[in-house]
This record gives sequence, C-alpha cells and structure tokens, in this order.
Amino acid sequence: TCETCQLRARAAMTDTDSNTNQDDPAELMPDDNAGRGGSDDVEPSVIVGMLMQLRARGIQSVDVLRAMESVPREVFVLPEYRPLAYGDHALPIACGQTISQPYIVALMTEALEVGKDHAVLEVGTGSGYQTAVLAHLARSVVTVERFRQLQEAAMVRFAALGLRNITAVHADGADGMPERGAFPRILVTAAAEDVPAGLTAQLAVGGRMVIPVGLAGGVQELLLIRRTEEGLETESLAQVRFVPLYRGRAQEL
Repeated sequence: TCETCQLRARAAMTDTDSNTNQDDPAELMPDDNAGRGGSDDVEPSVIVGMLMQLRARGIQSVDVLRAMESVPREVFVLPEYRPLAYGDHALPIACGQTISQPYIVALMTEALEVGKDHAVLEVGTGSGYQTAVLAHLARSVVTVERFRQLQEAAMVRFAALGLRNITAVHADGADGMPERGAFPRILVTAAAEDVPAGLTAQLAVGGRMVIPVGLAGGVQELLLIRRTEEGLETESLAQVRFVPLYRGRAQEL
C-alpha cells in the first residue's frame, strides 16, 4: 500500500534486523528526552481512565502502569480506530492481526516481572505496542515478526518514540531465536497449539515466559511458565483469545 511505502521510506533501513548496541546499557534504555510522542487530541483524562480501569481489574505493578502511561497507544492503531485506542478492547491492525486490549497487555507484562537488567524476547511484534511497553521496563528487547510490513511499520514507531533498546527482526520466531542465546524473559503474542519446545529451550534458568496456548478460534489459556533447576513450572493466568502463532515468514507482506 501507499502507507507501507511511506513507512519504508521513513524507516531509511535496508536490513530486516534493526540492531542496537547491546554492550552499553546507557545506549539501550529509551531516550530520556523522548516524550509520549502521541496525538495532542488525546485528553489526559482518557489515559487516566485506562490506568484506573487497569487498577480496578487487579493490575498492581506501578512500573507496568507507568510504562503504559508512557506509551501513546493511539500511535499503534490504524487511523480510523484512534478514537477507540484507549478502550479496553482489541483492535484490528494490518495483515489480519490485532493489537491486544490494554488489560491483556498489562496482565502479560506484570506476570513477566521485567526488570531493568533483563533482556526480553518477544515473538510477534504486531503493531509494536506491547514491545514499546516492554522497552520501558527492560534493558533490551528483541522482537520477532513474520510480516515484513508490520516489522517495518513498528520500527518507524520505535524510532519516532526514541526507543533505542529494541531490535526488530523479520523472521519466524515460533521456535525462538537460538542463535541469540538464552533469555530470562520471553513473551509470545500469538496462540500456539502447544508450548513450542524451541522457546522453552531458550528460556534461561530462573526465567519466565508468558504465552497463550490453545486452538485457533477458540478460548485459549494464558500461561506463565517458569524454568527452575528442576524443570518447568506452569501456571494458568486467564482465558484469552489470540490470533494463531504461524510458522515461517509471510511470503508477501
């Protein structure tokens, strides 16, 4: 589409892997001068309303709430849906995918317990909203997306918001990225029929992974998986509905 071409031109990149310097923590955290970067049309009361609803539904982490306050959700939705950006519902994005409702983003992020020294692997960049929230909490985020259009559009948003600690990769992430080693935190934003062995193998000892598991089109279980010295521990967090986790890179988009 024309919008896609404009996004690609603005990205000013030819590599499908947007790299960051992972050796210098000062180079990895979001830019101190980066504001919300969202629309001036969004009233502060709308954002406060979202945060109050998250608190009412049980989200307790101040760090997670601050991160979600800092990320302009309206930037990550299609123009026609921007008036609905802060409502507690999922919205469609390009390539037949969705941006999760704020509560699910907050629930998954809180369960992951991300700290400033953590590297996070995210499977399924989508709009990049969840990625941006993680970037405000983690040392670095590697996010993998099978649709090139979504990956490139997300890169533009990250750059505009001054989020320098994100590496966006166009690849199949269904089995993780073993070449990047173990991660202490892994988050998956699409539903797998079973927990992929490649992802659990990449979860570091002491690590946490949040992933929806179940059949496409039905109710799925949002799972928290912990790796201990003895093996894997699994806890069910909620019933959810996510788009399915497909294998392979998309051929055309």
